[in-house]
Amino acid sequence: MAKIGLVTALYLCLTLLLNPLSYGAVQLRLGEGLNHLTVFHRRYILALTLACALANLMSPLGIIDVIFGSLETLIMTSVSYWLTRHVKRVTYRLGMSTLSCTFFSWIIALELHFISHIPFWPTYATIALGELASLLLGAVVIYALTRRIDLTV
Repeated sequence: MAKIGLVTALYLCLTLLLNPLSYGAVQLRLGEGLNHLTVFHRRYILALTLACALANLMSPLGIIDVIFGSLETLIMTSVSYWLTRHVKRVTYRLGMSTLSCTFFSWIIALELHFISHIPFWPTYATIALGELASLLLGAVVIYALTRRIDLTV
């Protein structure tokens, strides 16, 4: 429980650090870099889904973003966990997690398209780029952590 709480709090702090860039058609959420933790243990799926729901309470879209953003996080972190559960090399796990989480940015782009009536493809591109940037930075940090800390326990 403590690890779940710690990751949830860390995600919230990192997301709120860049609050103006954490919501909308152009998003840069540093907390998304923590999505890589799910390739080490499934408990982080809950932590990150909860963190996303809490962060999205401050979204201009309100409850809609809480529902769809949390659903996206649940899906993408679950897929990352499932895809990498038998992969041994940490770099492969992080790469697969980066690709799968970036891919699922289409859910948020679709949400914004229907709610805010903004074009889907440009929105998907900007959200995916922000996600990719956060995930690449997160991959470097998580990889460095794995050299010192066993994240699987």
